[in-house]
Amino acid sequence: MTHYNSDHLITATQNWLEQVIIGHNFCPFAVREFKRNSIRYLVNTDKKIAAMLETLVLECKYLDTHPQTETTLVIFSTGVSQFERFLDLLDLANALLIKQGYEGIYQLASFHPDYCFADADLDDPANYTNRSPYPTLHLIREASLERVLEKVAAPAAIPERNISHARELGLNAMQLMLKNCYSHDDDNNE
Repeated sequence: MTHYNSDHLITATQNWLEQVIIGHNFCPFAVREFKRNSIRYLVNTDKKIAAMLETLVLECKYLDTHPQTETTLVIFSTGVSQFERFLDLLDLANALLIKQGYEGIYQLASFHPDYCFADADLDDPANYTNRSPYPTLHLIREASLERVLEKVAAPAAIPERNISHARELGLNAMQLMLKNCYSHDDDNNE
């Protein structure tokens, strides 16, 4: 297995964000922050869940004091490559944000290379709307999200649109898009 440093993880994640998430409008809010360069990318190398959770709390504190940073993608290089373990981390992280008083201030979105929606087949192309190059938790400012949602005609229709679009593209296309995020990373760093 090839070992990637933090720069490789960030570059692959940026490629994914630009080419897949923004490129196919899976998140209509991402393009503005991507262009503004207000997204922070943080690589976590911890293997223990407790240390990963501590990183998330520290990142909330960072966002508290850095309003120019709109959002953070915490990329996990190790420790949660198994999707079930990642879901355990997500559950604990959500509970911890509440315990730390961040409920209503920040929320988490989750992405993983093996992401699978609860009622979906493993090979459903719709899973790729949440499949990322590396396990990632996205810290989102709720106030900002609410402001953006006020300007969207039918925000509840976004997930349905994403599922439909991914299925129209098909499994092979979605797999190739995710794979290309790594390829571009390798091309840029050789």
